[in-house]
Amino acid sequence: MNKIHPQACVSPEAKLGDNIEVGPFAFIDANVEIGDGCRILNGATILNHVKMGKNCTVFPGAVVGGIPQDLKFEGEESWVEIGDRVNIRECATINRGTKASGKLVTKVGSDTLIMSYAHIAHDCNVGNHCIVVSYVGLAGEVEMEDWSVMGGNSGAHQFCRLGTHAFVGAYSKVSKDVPPYCLAGRDPLAFEGVNRVGLLRRGFTEEQVNEIKDIYDIIYFSGRNTTQALEYIEANFPATERRDTILGFIRKSARGIIPKPRTNR
Repeated sequence: MNKIHPQACVSPEAKLGDNIEVGPFAFIDANVEIGDGCRILNGATILNHVKMGKNCTVFPGAVVGGIPQDLKFEGEESWVEIGDRVNIRECATINRGTKASGKLVTKVGSDTLIMSYAHIAHDCNVGNHCIVVSYVGLAGEVEMEDWSVMGGNSGAHQFCRLGTHAFVGAYSKVSKDVPPYCLAGRDPLAFEGVNRVGLLRRGFTEEQVNEIKDIYDIIYFSGRNTTQALEYIEANFPATERRDTILGFIRKSARGIIPKPRTNR
């Protein structure tokens, strides 16, 4: 049974699952699908063309489904798709996709936390188990792979990518891709090592973490350029999921990856 507060505004065309809670002054537009067990708290806004999974919570002041802040947007039908068990905290904003990108959808995966005042722009793809910390701004078409974290007050340039299990420190300016399993910090943003603590917490073994470290030692500290480093790694490291994830990510990079720190290691 759904609990819709009498002061909420819910379009009769919206499709609501079971056990939905909608607080006072919340707004749910037409062409919205909300899965079972979701909570749309007081003052939250769900605009047109949003699909939300199960057991999500949208906190007061958040706006999901706003039209893109892109001058190329021409009013086309585009969407925001949210996975299951996503928390969208106070005053966060998630915009719809665009035709110009060829995607027409902004995605947020399951078990992801979008903290207060964060902004996810058009056509972004935020994976599962990600954390977008308060005051983060993701420009259009940014990709955050599963388990990646953007530290507070950081911004990501359009088209940038964060690899799986990457961690970007607070107040960072992301203008190049951050490879998988990395810590990134400093200004300008640079490679700061392997995200050892995060990886061990998520079940990686010491052997696997050391494998990742050895790979990045070749990439950043062996004196080889990126192409040479990747060729050496492919020829001299056994094929594993970690190795192939790193190689595949870097070879796909259009913007290039973050550099090593300017100071000595």
